[in-house]
Order: sequence, then structure tokens, then C-alpha cells
Amino acid sequence: MDGRSEFGPVTRSRRRATISSTKGELLRGSNGVTSASASKPGHKRRDSHTKDSAEEARKSSRNDNVNCHKLQESLLSSASGFKNYRGILNWCVVMLVLSNARLFLENLLRYGILVDPIQVVSLFLKDPYSWPAACLVIVSNVFILVALYTERKLAMGAFSENLGLLIHIINLTAILCFPMLTVLMVPSVTPVGGAFALGIYTILFLKLYSYKDVNRWCRERLQVKARGLSRSLSCPSPPSADGAVHVSYPGNLTFKNLYYFVSAPTLCYELNFPRSQSVRMGFLIRRLFEMLLLTQLLVGLTQQWMVPIIQSSMKPLQDMDYSRMIERLLRLAVPNHFLWLIFFYWFFHSSMNFVAELLRFGDREFYRDWWNSETVTYFWQNWNIPVHKWCIRHFYKPLLRKGASKLLSQSAVFFASAFFHEYLVSVPLRMFRLWAFMGMMAQLPLAWFVGRFLRGNYGNAAVWLSLIIGQPIAVLMYVHDYYVINHLEEAADPGAL
Repeated sequence: MDGRSEFGPVTRSRRRATISSTKGELLRGSNGVTSASASKPGHKRRDSHTKDSAEEARKSSRNDNVNCHKLQESLLSSASGFKNYRGILNWCVVMLVLSNARLFLENLLRYGILVDPIQVVSLFLKDPYSWPAACLVIVSNVFILVALYTERKLAMGAFSENLGLLIHIINLTAILCFPMLTVLMVPSVTPVGGAFALGIYTILFLKLYSYKDVNRWCRERLQVKARGLSRSLSCPSPPSADGAVHVSYPGNLTFKNLYYFVSAPTLCYELNFPRSQSVRMGFLIRRLFEMLLLTQLLVGLTQQWMVPIIQSSMKPLQDMDYSRMIERLLRLAVPNHFLWLIFFYWFFHSSMNFVAELLRFGDREFYRDWWNSETVTYFWQNWNIPVHKWCIRHFYKPLLRKGASKLLSQSAVFFASAFFHEYLVSVPLRMFRLWAFMGMMAQLPLAWFVGRFLRGNYGNAAVWLSLIIGQPIAVLMYVHDYYVINHLEEAADPGAL
């Protein structure tokens, strides 16, 4: 066919086809096909939405100019949920520093410099050629060897369980009685030296008690041929990943194993303690530096700050001047509490971490967040973890297994703690006034009251108040009684002149 059939004149039927195809394209564009005619309504909708948003913004701006209030709580209200008080905390720290700086300057202007290192040495020694406290510490090795010898005989079957228990009871009783009698009967033992020696013997008593119990548990479990025991109680132990040799009962009954336990910063015995891979010299040096620095700070603050306040408190106590007594008590509360906090860091963080790093002792949980305590019970459970673990493992749970109630078991734990507090204070001072014992037993009703009626921040404030005020009361009572016994009576005795 020729080209006219393709490009010929437009007929009616051809015009009709062109119109129908155009309508189809318009219809498809309205159903989503991209075309110029179909995109115009979308642009119009977006333009209208933008205009609506701008109009709403203008209306909101006009409303803000008219209405400036909304429903909300003040920041210091508990319902506001606001918790960022960092600025107030910084303000408290600044005020604390300024107030204590004023007290320090006032102390220097009134008393001068009272720090005397020679006087510190005299607190431990009366005679430079006589070292009774150090001799007591050396003699403590005898009781360690008796415990090891008894356990070896029990492991071999040479001693019966009853005989071994009797020897352990005699040995543990002697650990508490021998240093007490020595301190009371030897005049050359100073109060500070006596307290140091008695503290070493008390720690040794708790350690050897745990040593006795754990070895007895091993013998009992060996007798029933129990398997799958925990590492802390059993034999045999799986080899460690670091290649360390783990011992099993009775292979633990050696001098090396026992003396490692005696030196380790823990009171609870295990056959295989967790060990760190190596000694970090940087960490060790930092802890040693803290120990030396804080020791000097403790001695200096005691001589410069606490001693003058205690000396000025004797006359109000003798005259029973209650207003003056309260004033001296509040004056003593701040330095006493400050020294207690320094001692806590020095002993539980610096010293114990130093010993643990030196021995590669792995368990470094010596304290928890006791400063957040909302109850008295929580404080005593978390401020001294080694003692708490010992009490739970060797005293509290055995009482529960024997049928004692929780209240009775808790009371027994506080009673034992009160006994050792009094033992460590009254014996070195050579006087028995039971102030420390009564202070510890008073924790029971205080714990009940705080747990029952005070919660949250109020409970935490009550715990801090008991620490800040309770300790200075006991300090004043003991110092006053010691002053009366050792100074006023000597002055009144004609034979002393």
C-alpha cells in the first residue's frame, strides 16, 4: 500500500480513536500513572498542607502571645519528676569546704600547731626497749600451728571428731583470753598497742573458726562420697584456665595454704581462692601512697582537731553541765565523723586492696554502697563485707539450720558484734563500762524503728545521723571514764605524789 493509507486525511473514525486514547491516558493518570496532568492535584494538596501548617504556626504564635501558662509542677516538688540537683550538690561541697576551712583556721589561731610525731610513737611504746604488743603478735603463730596440727590429725583419722572439736574450742578460747590477760597484767602495754594486738587476735579467731568449719565440711562430704561440690568446700577442683594448681582436701593442709589464708584480706576460708593473673605495680604503688598519706592525715587531724575538743569536754562532763556537754558533743561530731570516713577509705579500700594486689587475691568486694543505706540493717550488711560474709556463713545460717528464728539469729549476730566491740575497747583501756556493747545492742531497736517508720531519704538521713552522733557519744563516755580513772584518782592518791 502507498503512504496515503498511513498519512491520509483524518476520518471520523480516526478522530474518534484519538479522543478515546486521550481519555484513557487521563484516566490512568488519575489512578497513579506519572503524567503531567495527574501530578497537578498532588502539588495542589501539598501546597494546601503547607499553607495549613503555616496558618497553624501563626495561630500558635498568636496563642503563645496571649496564653503563657500551662499545667505543670514546681521543680522542687516531688511530683515534677526533676532529679538533676548537681548544682545544689556542688554548692553543698563548697559550703562544706568553706565551713571546715574556717574551723581549721580557728583551731590554728587558738591552739597553734599540735602535731607531734614523737607523741605518736609513745602511744604504741612506753619503753623503746620493750615491745609487748609486737611480741603478742609473734606468739599468735603458736595458735595457727595448733589449728594446722589438729586438722592434719583429723584428716589422718588419728583424732576423733569430738577430740578435734575439743582441741579447737580450747585453741579458739585461748586466742581470745591469752592477749586479754596479757594486756591487763602487763603495765608496759599501751592502750593503742593493746588495741592493735587484740585486733590481730580477733581477726585470727574468726579466720581459724572458718578454717575449722570448712575442713569439717570437707570430711563430712568425703564420708558420704558426694560429688559435684562447689570449689569453696570440696575436693577435687577442676583445673583453672590460667594453669594454676588447685588443691583438694586433705592436700590443703599445708603451711603455705594456711598462711596464705591468714594473710589474705578475708575471714572466710576456701581451699582455692580466686586469683588475679599478675601484680599491677601501678595499682600497688597508688594504694601504698594512699596508705602513707592517709595515715599522716589521720594522726595530724586527731592531734590537731579532736584532742583539744576532748580535753575541753572533761570539765562540762564532771560538772554535768548539759548545755555545754551538748555543745562539745556537736563540736566533736564533725571531726570524729570525718576521721571515721578517712579510716574507712584507708582500711577497706587502700590497705585491703594493697594486700589483695600483693597476694593476687581476686575477690576485692570489701564494701558495698553503704552510703545509700535506707535502713540500719542495710548499712551493717554492706559497710564491712568480710565480717558480713563470715557472720552469714558461720553464724547466721547455722543458727537457722538448727531451728532458730530469723529475729533470734539476727539478735545473736548483733550480740556477738557488740561483744567484740566491747572487747576491743574496754580491754586496752583496762576498764569495763559497756558503752560500746550498749551502743551496738541499741542498733536493734533503731533498725526496727527506721525500717518501720522511715523510708527513702528519711531512712538514709536517720542512718547518717546515727553514725555522726552515735560515735562521739561513745568516744566522750570512754575518754571521760579513762580520764577519771587514770588522772583524777592518781591526783587524789597521796602515794602518787
